[in-house]
Amino acid sequence: MQSVSATTYAVAGAGLIAMSYGLARFAFGLYVPSIRGELDLTAGVTGVVGAMAYVSFSLASLLAAPVAGYLGARGAAILASLFGLFGLLTISGAAGAWTLGIGVFACGICTGLMMPALTAGMQSAVPAFVHGRVSAVMNSGTSIGVIVSVPTVVLLTDLWREAYFGFALIAFLCALVAWRLVPHASRARRAQEGIARLARSRRSPLLRLVVFGLGMGVVSSTYWVFAPDMAVAAGGLDSSATGWMWLALGLAGLGGAAAGDLADRCGVARTQGLAFAVMSLSLVVLALAPGSIGLAVFSAALFGLVYMILTGIHLVAGVRLLPERQSLGAAVPFLAIAVGQAAGSPVTGALVDRMGHIEAFVVMSIVGALFVLGFRWFPETRPLQGP
Repeated sequence: MQSVSATTYAVAGAGLIAMSYGLARFAFGLYVPSIRGELDLTAGVTGVVGAMAYVSFSLASLLAAPVAGYLGARGAAILASLFGLFGLLTISGAAGAWTLGIGVFACGICTGLMMPALTAGMQSAVPAFVHGRVSAVMNSGTSIGVIVSVPTVVLLTDLWREAYFGFALIAFLCALVAWRLVPHASRARRAQEGIARLARSRRSPLLRLVVFGLGMGVVSSTYWVFAPDMAVAAGGLDSSATGWMWLALGLAGLGGAAAGDLADRCGVARTQGLAFAVMSLSLVVLALAPGSIGLAVFSAALFGLVYMILTGIHLVAGVRLLPERQSLGAAVPFLAIAVGQAAGSPVTGALVDRMGHIEAFVVMSIVGALFVLGFRWFPETRPLQGP
C-alpha cells in the first residue's frame, strides 16, 4: 500500500462507497420495474426481497468493527468488495425471488462492512481535524454509484442482468483499489478501541442518534425501493424514464459531501430536522403527480440531496460521539438506518398491495413528519480535535 493524502483517501473511499452503496444496494430500486416484470413478483414479495439488503446490512454492521479490527481496514474493505462481487453476480443470474434475495442479501453484507472498514483506515491515514469532512465526502460516493447505474436503465431499459454483471466487474476493480490504497489500522489504535468503554455521558445521545436513524430508515426505504415502481405503475411513465429520476437523485446527492461543514455552521439538530422535513416533502411531491416526469425528477433530486445530507450527519455524529472507537461510531448510525429500512421496505410493500402506491407514500411522509417535530432531540456534536 502506498502513502495517501487525505484528499486521495477521501476520493478512493467515495469510489468504494459508490460500489457498495450506490450499485450493490440502492441501484436495486431503479431496476425493480424490470425485475418485477420478468420474474413476476408482487409488490409484497419485492418489498421482502428489498429488505434482505437491510437485514444483512444490519447483521454485517454488528460484526463490522471486530472484522475491521481482526483483518485490518484493508482486509475488511477487500472482503466487502468480494461480497459485492458475489451478490451482484448472483442478482445478474437470478431465476426467481429466492436467488434474487440471496444476491441482495450478499450485497447488503458488502454495504455493512465497507464504511466501518474505511473509517478504521481513515484513523491511520487522515488527520483527526478533517475526519468529518473526509467522512462526508466518502459518504457522498453513494450518489456517484447511483449516477453510474442510470445510463444502463435509460439506454438498455430491460437489460438489468447485463447491468448487474457490469456492476460485478466494478466490484472486482474496487477490491484492487482497496488492496492498493486502504491502509491497515494500526495495532495501537485497534488496541485502544478494544479496551475503550462507552462513557455514561454518551449513552443518551447515542440512543437518540439510533432512534432518529431508525425513523430515517423507515421513511427512506419507501423511496429507495418503490419510487421508480410508483412512477411506472401509478404514474404510467416508461421504465426508462425512471432513469432520469435516479440521475437527478445522484447528482443532487453529491451535495451531501458538505453535510459535515453545513451541520457545523447551522447546528447539527437544526440541519437534521430541516433535511428530514424535505425528505418527507419529496415523498409527497411524487405522490401528488407520479405521472409528471418533471415533478418526479424534482422529487428525486430533493430526496437525493437530503438523504446524503442526513446520512452524512448521522455518520459524522456517530464518529464524534465515539472518538476512540470510530469504526463502531460509523457502524452504529448506519445499523440503525438499516434496521429501519429493513422494517420499512416490507411495510411499504404491504401498504402498496393494500392501499396503492400514492396512499402508501403519504402514510410514510406522515411518519417522517413526526420525527421532524422532535428534531431538537437529535444529539449535537462538535468537530474532533487532534493532529
